[in-house]
Amino acid sequence: MNSNDLITPIILAGGKGTRLWPMSRASRPKQFLPLTDDLSLFQQTLLRLADKDIYNPPIIITNEDYRFLVAEQSLEVEVDLASILLEPVARNTAPAIAAATILAAKNNKNQLVHILPSDHGILVDDVYLKAINFAKEAAINSRLVTFGITPNEPATGFGYIEAVEEEDFGTKKVSCFVEKPSLANAKKMLETGNYYWNSGMFMFAASSFINECKKLAPKVFDASNKSVSNAKSDLDFIRLEEASFASSPNISIDYAIFEKTALASVVPSPIIWSDLGSWDAVWKNGKRDKNENLMRGETSLNNTKNSLIMSEKLHVSVDGLDDIAVIASEDAIYVGKLSNAQNVGAIVKQLQANPKTSPLTQTHKTTYRPWGGYSSVLDGERFQVKRLFVKSGKKLSLQKHHHRSEHWVVVRGTAEVQIDEKTMILCENESVYIPQGAIHRLFNPGKILLELIEVQTGSYLGEDDIIRIEDEFGRE
Repeated sequence: MNSNDLITPIILAGGKGTRLWPMSRASRPKQFLPLTDDLSLFQQTLLRLADKDIYNPPIIITNEDYRFLVAEQSLEVEVDLASILLEPVARNTAPAIAAATILAAKNNKNQLVHILPSDHGILVDDVYLKAINFAKEAAINSRLVTFGITPNEPATGFGYIEAVEEEDFGTKKVSCFVEKPSLANAKKMLETGNYYWNSGMFMFAASSFINECKKLAPKVFDASNKSVSNAKSDLDFIRLEEASFASSPNISIDYAIFEKTALASVVPSPIIWSDLGSWDAVWKNGKRDKNENLMRGETSLNNTKNSLIMSEKLHVSVDGLDDIAVIASEDAIYVGKLSNAQNVGAIVKQLQANPKTSPLTQTHKTTYRPWGGYSSVLDGERFQVKRLFVKSGKKLSLQKHHHRSEHWVVVRGTAEVQIDEKTMILCENESVYIPQGAIHRLFNPGKILLELIEVQTGSYLGEDDIIRIEDEFGRE
């Protein structure tokens, strides 16, 4: 089948949501976490698009911070990507989708594209595939299609789409979009049978969208088009040109295009779907036991029901509770009523307002890098201890530090260490000292994960005291 007859997916993977705190944080948000499965939500999204009879390789649009997460997680599930497009600044969904659609149209102006978030839970079955086919038929006929989820409860956490008039493609013409309603209004809307949850998924021909964008949101189109025209390739990534992209209005695709266009259609989609935007949504979409408990990680429960218990490292025991959420990350624990899980956002705002607790909303104790990563073990005045882990065949940048020295102890695997002009091999239980100011590099030449304990000492131990001399990942 010709690639022009297939759909090109565009996956939005740049969100920094913290509604699933303390596991989801700005440095590693929910789309890259394994919340409902052993695979991350982003990886599950990739696998939904793996049918080569339906889809071309996807275009991913994300930001600088997540570029290596996207690349590594794609490799792990063996999904080829068409492009990884990097947003230089956040400008909401309209300019992001416009830039990715312009890129998709370079070889075929009528290319069908499927826009989808990277952090939703969806069951791929015959009902889902039928909705995709309806959307494709409508998009071929110049409609801008959104997927409206058939509601099964009067949810107040979603926007709604009203649609009454039937069209010829298994779709309905959009009457209007409704902001997140009150509970009373949500119940009234469900009684009519004419309202659908706004899923944030879309399908259209690139030419149809571009024409409407030029007409309805010309500033968005101009900024996105220039940013693509002036984009630069960097390793496996495409960097949108910053000045042009930053000049775009900060606006969603709903406000910029879909609420204005006369071409908007909705596919009524009675599919199993969740935006997984809160801990109770994770509970509803996960596999629960006979007591309606969902557990992940090291947990023990007694006389407990209707609860969500998740732990990254600690063993969590819960006794005699109902409707509880206990979420334990490496360095923070959230405990609250599961039915009030939407209130996590208020907790995060409190944490962000306090300089002492604000870092808990930004970074984890474990930080991931393209070569592996590191975990904070212990820190004090003028010293800190970290666990480094380096993937097989990966190397850190050639670097030096102005304010600290380092001691490395190999606890697993084999390390190749360069210090100035000298290179050495270290095996398990061997160590080395890197003096302050020495040019050094760490490499894992083995087949298994390399693990080290790093002890840093010095007057300043911040991560910005790294002078990179050479780096295979293009970092400065």
